[in-house]
Amino acid sequence: MTPVLVVAVKNINTAMVDLKIKKYNLFLLIFIFLLNLCVKISVAQTPYQLKTVVIDAGHGGKDPGAIGKISQEKNITLAIALKTGQYIKKNIKGVKVIYTRTKDEFIPLDERANIANKNKADLFISIHVNSSKNPKAYGAETYIMGLHKTEDNLKVAIKENSAALYEKNYKQKYNGVEPLSPETYIIMNLYQNAYRDYSLRFAQLVQEQFKLRAKRKDLGVKQAGFLVLWRTTMPSVLIEVGFISNKNEEKFLNTDYGQSIIASAIYRAVKNFKKQVENKTNE
Repeated sequence: MTPVLVVAVKNINTAMVDLKIKKYNLFLLIFIFLLNLCVKISVAQTPYQLKTVVIDAGHGGKDPGAIGKISQEKNITLAIALKTGQYIKKNIKGVKVIYTRTKDEFIPLDERANIANKNKADLFISIHVNSSKNPKAYGAETYIMGLHKTEDNLKVAIKENSAALYEKNYKQKYNGVEPLSPETYIIMNLYQNAYRDYSLRFAQLVQEQFKLRAKRKDLGVKQAGFLVLWRTTMPSVLIEVGFISNKNEEKFLNTDYGQSIIASAIYRAVKNFKKQVENKTNE
């Protein structure tokens, strides 16, 4: 077989594989859309009650997360997560708190979602710390599952999703996820779309409390594709509580006061969310 013919055959085979992949993605998108529609109808018809909250401290163990000059993301997130859970258990009657981790250990991203799903959680909160090449960047923001609206949102998602690289066979575990694949994020977005309204409402309450209670700069509610959120079957958010790359904010995030005031803000958002959604669904 001539070199030209060999190249032509390879190109045809590659094109056929690409076509099969595209067909697979199309069928998968249609299936998820129909499934999502059924779930959304079910969610709308079922009275919502907040009984179980899963709090996820981002990163941990061999995955330090973002690294600052005096600290690592994994330690800040754990401290805030534990404090948030303590506030909820002490002050919101009838709400069970489950942590994805209570010590410095590595938990795969898919297992964090599994913990929430297995315990039939009504709300999933993943706590993280941001980082930027701009040392002056500061403030808090809350993400819901969705398509990237800006390049900055995409960068945050890629940074947090990079935790999957610490896992063995991560591509097989996450259905061949490629961080820059448009199909990947469309599929991920559809999975969480059924709970979008509740996720958005809670995210807005978190940012409101950050601004009013914790006196943090409000960077708003945003959308991006996060592996830790896409397979959760309940309202879910990812909170970036501040920038470890900002000298002053890093110091604040490492104080007991800073961690407590942020945890208190998240707890108050949970309290207000429970009151709002349960009053509405029970009307």
